[in-house]
Amino acid sequence: MKYSARVASVLGLIAGAKAGTTIWSGSFNSYPNVSAFDNWSWSNEVGEYQWYIHGTEPTSHYLALDPSYKNPADTSETNGLRMTIDSTAQWNSQMERSELIPQTTQNLGTGELYYHFSIMQDGTNPPDSTLEHQIFFFESHFTQLKYGVSPSPTDLQWMIQDTPYWSAPFTAGTWFNFAYDIDFDAGTVGLWASTGSDPLTKVVDNIATSTSTNSEDFHVGILRLVNGPGQEDYYVSGVYVESGPITTAIGDGSAPPPPASGSGTTSVAPTTSVGPTTTVPPPPTTTTPVTGPAQTQYGQCGGTGYTGPTTCASPFTCEAISPPYYYQCL
Repeated sequence: MKYSARVASVLGLIAGAKAGTTIWSGSFNSYPNVSAFDNWSWSNEVGEYQWYIHGTEPTSHYLALDPSYKNPADTSETNGLRMTIDSTAQWNSQMERSELIPQTTQNLGTGELYYHFSIMQDGTNPPDSTLEHQIFFFESHFTQLKYGVSPSPTDLQWMIQDTPYWSAPFTAGTWFNFAYDIDFDAGTVGLWASTGSDPLTKVVDNIATSTSTNSEDFHVGILRLVNGPGQEDYYVSGVYVESGPITTAIGDGSAPPPPASGSGTTSVAPTTSVGPTTTVPPPPTTTTPVTGPAQTQYGQCGGTGYTGPTTCASPFTCEAISPPYYYQCL
């Protein structure tokens, strides 16, 4: 009886490790080097990603692949990705942008889906907390992470439209793991989060909003609203979209394990080798929704599905950034 119970317990853990079904994998395993991102074009739509939102320098200036760039808890990927923005990273604007877009024929906008990713900054070229950053967002900006905005500019803040519902200090050397819980049919979005190797937990229950995607407008990357000097580096791994139930283990849903490169086993540490190691408690911290009669500088003031303030605080005006999806106070 004891043996049977133990076997049943182990089998239950194995089954729970991968709960959902991956419908789009953003794994970097299919990219042997960063030049492979350049294989994609509008006339040759190949690979996992579209790569066109970046500056004028070679791809190697903005992207780099290396095993030390991934969350060590993600054993399904060989490499993580370092994404860089600097004064050269302008694309159709004065903003700094380095962003990848899913290249897929799958419908990423129906039913309840989980958009997974992990992100880290190592303190070497940290983000500027005095400037707004939009991180891993959709074209209509119905949900996204932000950095450098009120009420906590040094925190990563998760937003629905422009209202923060969760935040945590963007501590150098700490991997932050997320899954956007998006029910496209019900029109709701929630958040799962953890740090390091900890499994994801639900930190914000689903909230009604206008959810929409054309399946190729999820921006895997960074947009900084003001162009200027200085380099910022971000590290990314574990990107994938799955149907439920959610996979809470880190890295288990993004791709099959890569081929073994040698004999023996590898010990996976819960901290990163890219810069300083910092231990912080799990991030679920809820903030109070922000309301007001007028939108602040750089805030959203219009666009498809937007329900927030449409009047900008003086002296700013509501400008079309990506019509009809996004308008901003500038």
